[in-house]
Amino acid sequence: MRGLVWMKDGGAEYAEVDLGAELTAVGVAIGTDPVPYRLEYTLRTLTGYVTELLSVRVHGAGWHRALDLRRSVHGAWSCETKEEGNLGGPSPGGDVNALGDALDCDLALSPLTNTMPILRHGLDANDGRIDLVTAWVGVPHLHVTRHPQRYVHLAQGRVRFEGEGFGADLTLDGDGVVADYPGLARLMSGDASPAW
Repeated sequence: MRGLVWMKDGGAEYAEVDLGAELTAVGVAIGTDPVPYRLEYTLRTLTGYVTELLSVRVHGAGWHRALDLRRSVHGAWSCETKEEGNLGGPSPGGDVNALGDALDCDLALSPLTNTMPILRHGLDANDGRIDLVTAWVGVPHLHVTRHPQRYVHLAQGRVRFEGEGFGADLTLDGDGVVADYPGLARLMSGDASPAW
C-alpha cells in the first residue's frame, strides 16, 4: 500500500494505492475549475488492470454528484448516477453502449488512471505502442464519454500519452505510477511508510 500525493495547478490529489496483479485505490481531490469542488473516488481493477469499478462522489457549494461506473468480466459497462443542486453543464453518466471496446476508465485530472494501460501493456519498461479506448469521466460533472487514446514507450520510465488533440510525455516512478504529467500534476510523495 502506498500513499500518493500529486500537486496540480488547480488543486491536489491524495490516494492510497495497492498495486499487485490488480490495482485498488481510494482517493480524494480538490479542484477549482470550473468551480471549487471536493472529489472522492474508489477504483478497483481486475487482473491485468482492467477496470472493474470507479465510484466517484463530488461536492461543491450547493450541489452534489455521484457516479458508480462498472465493467463486468464480460465487457459490459453500466453506470448509476445521482445529482442534486445546480452545477450546470452535462449530467452525470452517459451512453455506456458506446464503451463496449473500453477496458479502462479515465478519471479526468487524475494521473492514477493513466497508470492502468501503461502497466497492462508493460510500456513503462518495454518498447511498444498501444491505441485504446477509455471510458473518460469529466470532472466535476461526471459525464462519461468514449475517449480514444494512444500510449507510446519513449524510454525506461517515460511514456508519451496522446488523446484527441492533446499530448504529454509522462514520467513514471519505479512502480509505473505517473510521477510527472506536464501541465497536469506532479507526484510529491509516494513512500509506503514515513521516514522518522
